[in-house]
Amino acid sequence: MQPALGKITAYADKYLRLSEIGDSENALNGLQIENSGRVTRIGAAVDGSARVLREAANKRVDLLLVHHGLFWQGLQPVTRVLHRQIRIAFEHDIAVYSAHLPLDVHPTVGNNARLAASLGLKATAPFLDYKGQPVGLKARMVQPREQLTIKLEKSLAGPVKAFHFGSKKTRMIGIVTGAAGSEIHRVAGEGIDTFITGEAPHWAAVAAEELGLNLLLGGHYATETFGVKAFAAHLSKRFKVPWIFIDCPTGL
Repeated sequence: MQPALGKITAYADKYLRLSEIGDSENALNGLQIENSGRVTRIGAAVDGSARVLREAANKRVDLLLVHHGLFWQGLQPVTRVLHRQIRIAFEHDIAVYSAHLPLDVHPTVGNNARLAASLGLKATAPFLDYKGQPVGLKARMVQPREQLTIKLEKSLAGPVKAFHFGSKKTRMIGIVTGAAGSEIHRVAGEGIDTFITGEAPHWAAVAAEELGLNLLLGGHYATETFGVKAFAAHLSKRFKVPWIFIDCPTGL
């Protein structure tokens, strides 16, 4: 007997502490589209898009977990892009569940936690307050910055843009996955000498040099594949439903 959608999403809401984690209103965390109620295969993807939904349909996914949901533009008419996305979900009976900051900050399956673990960081501590909760992790690790960069490229299976303006040996590493480069001044103020994030505005590279900070940009997409994979694997094990990762890189 296949588990019901409501049972899985109720557990997910509680596990990710959706009611406790502040976020953008347009993130619309939780179940964004319901299906007929049956779940036979879970799909995990970074972004909710027509391309991802089509691939989910091809893979016979009926519960799609995404980090970036379908409603970032806020209240809008169901036309054109949104209509196309919803139509694919309806036609193929795909439920869509989104978790943004609750998935970034989760201590076990979160993007930050999983990336930190892949780098071998121990005794991590939360830092960088946003909307009432810390959204990053920091940890002490002494190693050559070039070695850390190579390790990060291996973890992300892709290139890293490195701005080596800080100490040649790292001491305190900060991680905030996604697009946190604009927080570079606040990060430096918390004693971080090496900052890992996904992407940054142009001026952040200048700021890194002025602040004497190592800035490592691994890509917004690449740094946020960890959470949806870990969360889908967790749900798969608990509810005995297979899962797959739908890889649709954005190039950012």
